[in-house]
Amino acid sequence: MRVLAAMSGGVDSAVAAARAVDAGHEVVGVHLALSTAPGTLRTGSRGCCSKEDAGDARRAADVLGIPFYVWDFADRFKEDVIDDFVESYAAGETPNPCLRCNEKIKFSALADRAVALGFDAVATGHYARLTDGVLRRAVDADKDQSYVLAVLTAEQLSRAMFPVGDTPKPRIRAEAAERGLAVADKPDSHDICFIPSGDTRAFLGAKIGIRPGAIVDSAGAQLGRHDGVHGFTIGQRKGLGLPGPGPDGKPRYVTDIDPDSGTVRVGSADDLQVWSIEAERAIWTSGTAPAEPIDCVVQVRAHGGTAPATAEAVGAGLAVRLHEPLSGVARGQAVVLYRPESAGDAVLGSGTITATARTAPAGAPR
Repeated sequence: MRVLAAMSGGVDSAVAAARAVDAGHEVVGVHLALSTAPGTLRTGSRGCCSKEDAGDARRAADVLGIPFYVWDFADRFKEDVIDDFVESYAAGETPNPCLRCNEKIKFSALADRAVALGFDAVATGHYARLTDGVLRRAVDADKDQSYVLAVLTAEQLSRAMFPVGDTPKPRIRAEAAERGLAVADKPDSHDICFIPSGDTRAFLGAKIGIRPGAIVDSAGAQLGRHDGVHGFTIGQRKGLGLPGPGPDGKPRYVTDIDPDSGTVRVGSADDLQVWSIEAERAIWTSGTAPAEPIDCVVQVRAHGGTAPATAEAVGAGLAVRLHEPLSGVARGQAVVLYRPESAGDAVLGSGTITATARTAPAGAPR
């Protein structure tokens, strides 16, 4: 097969490309230029799309003896990832930019261009597995990225390759060293590549501006003021700008955000418990929505906990009834469904959370 290897400049994508070469495929490496001003993206261990990373990717391709190109997706990245991130926070949501980048850039824009150029598949360094078209968790649970890949359609998965998902990360680093790849010891990327300072609140404030509002308790009493709902997310405990804990001496958490009134509500940890979830833009990895409610295991954060649930397709969205509560579930996050019979290993689908309910259904365990 002709395989386009997306090379971020890190160790995982370098080894993924190497394994594609070993498998006998005709491999071409490509690095995505995602900023019109690459210096504004993070460097070193804290990014994945900087000028430094492009150089590392090129050197890895040279070692592997494969052609290498840099493709400019800066405009698409700004529109589909950065602008979406800002707009989502302004709306009181908590988006995952890596998830959106996978959906809109790496497996849409990139894959579409790859197909147009005659490539059969796109290989990346994501930690996940594909078995007969089924997206599964990686062998290395600490590095598993199936959550941020659950937005991929059946067609996109049919053109994807995840060569490192069957191997623990330490072994990937050792293999890179054995292959003579200079990125073998390169630190993992962290945080958000398009926020150089690492200060998400300041970044959003500069984009959105000051939009003052009130911080209230569960009874609606005002406790303080803030400069914009973009500085908060559901479940947040620190940085609330409030003097000390609640009257009961326990920590306060953000429990609700109203972008229209600018109100941020705080409460106890118990107030964060959610029993049902509604989501839009449902994606079913099989390509077909289930006709009946299905039992599943759900996850609402990239490395968060899971809970058993029953989900059903509702129009273009889905509804999830949890069998036990989850805490800190925010609008804008993805809810990902896994098959319970596979020990929560195989992905069934996903949706973008639009609403939650905290009322436990009748008969639910307490």
